[in-house]
Amino acid sequence: MLSRVASFVLEGIDAVECEVEVDVDETDLARAAVVGLPDAAVKESLDRVRSAITNGGYRHPQGRVLVNLAPADMRKEGPVYDLPIAIAMLAAAGTFGDLPRNGDESGGGLDLRRYLIAGELSLDGRVRAVKGAIAAADLARRKRFAGIVLPADNAAEAAVVPGVEVVAVSTIGELVGLVSGHLDVNAPGALDVASMISRAEAPLDFAEVKGQESVKRGLVVAAAGGHNALMLGPAGTGKTM
Repeated sequence: MLSRVASFVLEGIDAVECEVEVDVDETDLARAAVVGLPDAAVKESLDRVRSAITNGGYRHPQGRVLVNLAPADMRKEGPVYDLPIAIAMLAAAGTFGDLPRNGDESGGGLDLRRYLIAGELSLDGRVRAVKGAIAAADLARRKRFAGIVLPADNAAEAAVVPGVEVVAVSTIGELVGLVSGHLDVNAPGALDVASMISRAEAPLDFAEVKGQESVKRGLVVAAAGGHNALMLGPAGTGKTM
């Protein structure tokens, strides 16, 4: 059985769409592989995904499992593909039954075809934050996806991109519940990203930096215009803060 979900790969500071394909052949010998120029962290995702699935109470696919990350000529780095690989594996193994096809929304759950998915998995199924949330949300907006599924710790960051629904999950079980229709993403208080943003507090304040007025002004202008900024100077001048 074959399943596909969408994720992203960072190319510099920009996100490029990455298709995560999982093929399961339970009649073949048990083995797993990931192809598509993965680095060591991506290859290790197979072990994290297996533990997260089984410790979450779900059945890991048996037999041969092949994961392809396309486009195959772009290097894939980091643990960002843990969550999309896991949900694609479960879909290929028939965990969700017959998922909705084109023009058929009878499944009642979150439509995997319409969302970008990213997240690192712990061995017990918790979802950890990843890098590039804003770039991924902007990619979802540009590619006209309905939204993006991200770790809860990335939700407020991604929500600054307008016009993109951000679905925050804390465990693989929450995403399984959303896909299967057992958890309603619009349920009051369930995954309220807006309230997360309203409660967010900046850990540092420019008022704590004494002097450096031109630097602070430059950073404000860069942030307002969406420009990059690079600070150079000796230790102790406030760059880290």
